[in-house]
Amino acid sequence: MSWQLVNNDRNEEQLLVNESLFALGNGFLGVRGNFEEGYSDEKKSVRGTYINAFHDSTEITYGEKLHAFPETQQKLLNVIDSQTILMTINGRQVQAGEAVTMERTLDMERGLSIRVLSWHDEEAGKTTVTFKRLVSFTVKELFVQQVEIETEREASVHISMAVNGDVSNFSDPDDPRVASGHAKRLTIEQVDAGDILSVTCRTYESALSVHCSSKSAISVPAERTVSSGEGRAEEAYSYTSSGKAVLTRWSMYTDTYRHGDQLEQTAARLLSECGSFTEAEEAQHEYLKAFWKDTLLEIEGDPELQQGIRFNLFHLLQSAGRDAVSNISAKGLSGEGYEGHYFWDTEIYMFPFFLMTRPDTARQLLKYRFSLLNAAKKRAREVGHTKGALFPWRTISGGECSAFFPAGTAQYHISADIAYSFIQYYLVTGEKAFLREYLTELLTETARLWMDTGHMKDGVFRIDDVTGPDEYTCIVNNNFYTNAMAQYNLKWAAACWELLEAKDAQALNQKLELEKGEIAAWKEAAERMYLPYDEKLGIHAQDDTFLQKKVWDLAATPKEKFPLLLHYHPLTLYRYQVCKQADTVLAHFLLEDTADEATMKHSYEYYEKVTTHDSSLSYCVFSMMAARHGDVEKAYRYFIETARLDIDNTHQNTKDGLHLANMGGTWLALVYGFAGMRVKESGLLFRPVLPKAWKSMSFRIRWREALLEVQLEKELVRYEALEGSLTFKHHDETISLKLGDTKEIPLRLS
Repeated sequence: MSWQLVNNDRNEEQLLVNESLFALGNGFLGVRGNFEEGYSDEKKSVRGTYINAFHDSTEITYGEKLHAFPETQQKLLNVIDSQTILMTINGRQVQAGEAVTMERTLDMERGLSIRVLSWHDEEAGKTTVTFKRLVSFTVKELFVQQVEIETEREASVHISMAVNGDVSNFSDPDDPRVASGHAKRLTIEQVDAGDILSVTCRTYESALSVHCSSKSAISVPAERTVSSGEGRAEEAYSYTSSGKAVLTRWSMYTDTYRHGDQLEQTAARLLSECGSFTEAEEAQHEYLKAFWKDTLLEIEGDPELQQGIRFNLFHLLQSAGRDAVSNISAKGLSGEGYEGHYFWDTEIYMFPFFLMTRPDTARQLLKYRFSLLNAAKKRAREVGHTKGALFPWRTISGGECSAFFPAGTAQYHISADIAYSFIQYYLVTGEKAFLREYLTELLTETARLWMDTGHMKDGVFRIDDVTGPDEYTCIVNNNFYTNAMAQYNLKWAAACWELLEAKDAQALNQKLELEKGEIAAWKEAAERMYLPYDEKLGIHAQDDTFLQKKVWDLAATPKEKFPLLLHYHPLTLYRYQVCKQADTVLAHFLLEDTADEATMKHSYEYYEKVTTHDSSLSYCVFSMMAARHGDVEKAYRYFIETARLDIDNTHQNTKDGLHLANMGGTWLALVYGFAGMRVKESGLLFRPVLPKAWKSMSFRIRWREALLEVQLEKELVRYEALEGSLTFKHHDETISLKLGDTKEIPLRLS
């Protein structure tokens, strides 16, 4: 069960959710889990195929536009549709209607989805149609489908397929989390129907092209016809027989970013190299064997939870860009929510999973951010900074896409979040080349931003008019999270120059034009950073005024009024002590050395009472910090909210795409929460605990050249070096393991 997701519901709401749940992707290409034949009864569908980072630019319309408001934004596009396969058997349309039995499975171990339709036909007898599909991990351009049609008696079968370039994006004017306009953004440049069906489209403004070529084969003698028109290339097969017939269809997607001006030629070459569906399936399985080996994460005692964990990790893999021109959008490649934009979610919630299990992918994600450094420097100048790099709050190709600056551009912390992930990569891998080629430059430019944003007053360094992670509290002075992250950024920017070899420092100095005294100024700002603290409560204040506001009465707020952002004006929310998600508590998780134990615990207890968790980014943080403070069962209750959030559609918007940050948060809550792992400047640390509900928890992580397996049981924790050697800490005890070594330690009861 835990390797498969099965859902056979056919009501409209669940069908839309299942389109996201059963989506397939490989980091480059994503295909929503639509039915090949569509739905009966005109049910709503978000039919979508997406290429990571493939977008168009659209105009942002304002009632009142002020200086440096972004004029355009980028929008991930629904591209050419090659899912469609329509069939009739003895003139009856094949469709998953009420009289048809359907079994639908997402197989996460093998990386494909399977849908079986069966019914009894008066002429053909028992009839079964099986749809299989996969998006290849080994040939990123490939989407392949197989259809098996089996009839008990002789039947006349007609199959038609299309490659359709006349597509639009989904829109919903009533939901701020979904785009409400600019649905049609592709023009059709070329359509061809021959041995291969092909369509090429071009975006309106960004001048990007996308191409799809498709070929098919059928296992029985059949008449084939082709046609084209209205942006579509079509083919059809007709045959009469009994028994089984197998149709295989290969579709190759290419785009400007990865294939330049050789879109059609590359697709044709790749099609010519395709093997059978079985070969593609075997290659998929082999790839996933390696993935599941590296990312082992098992819970003994809760099969539904185990299913949720595997589902989340599988979709993280499917969503992560691996080519340095793409990243992980908030919804991955499963839907159009948030228009395919990349946020801070990647660095803080998703990046750690890849960093600790697949560092090559983590490096590519960082290279994408580094490629936008010049755009970030340009954005900083636009909003009035004389130096530094301000990364956009939401973007695809580097421009700011947020039209609502209080909860967008004002979230300056994204620049520190990105810097933090670069530092984490260096701490985990120890790559000197990364320090030289990427880390020092990015930290220098982000440090310059903080120096130009903040100022010294009364002996402390202050940062005014920013927004922290809590989007129910905007444009404040000295947001604790922002200041603490900026402090870390400044400290490490100075440290990088000291870690560089002299010749590398000289070369970078020429490029970055380091000013005399600049590094000393970073150190001073870091040392004197103002971190708001309330003596009476013994907590870090979220900002200068948060604790002065009236507390929102969450207990008296009707359930139907959540999430608050959909029912209350932002100004109403800003005037209260109410948090959308973890803010100060998140800072204590990321930078636990900024506070003592008592301050972190008191802060946790205070902010827990005023946090709605309206964001899916929140539960995992409260789970991790509950575990940190020894309340394992509370940590467990928070964690349970994360593991099956999309499978159970608990936020009621999974139809718009999956919650990828929450999926990363699930892994964080297990490894950083219950296992208590931290990546510190001194090395790797564990403080493990285990919830009562579980018999054991096992996982693997990579550290430098080592692969470490950790197993938590009721009374002990076991560490084993599966590859290489490493040294780490278990609480205060230093442990050194070489290949094959195992260390067992009694599990502390917290």
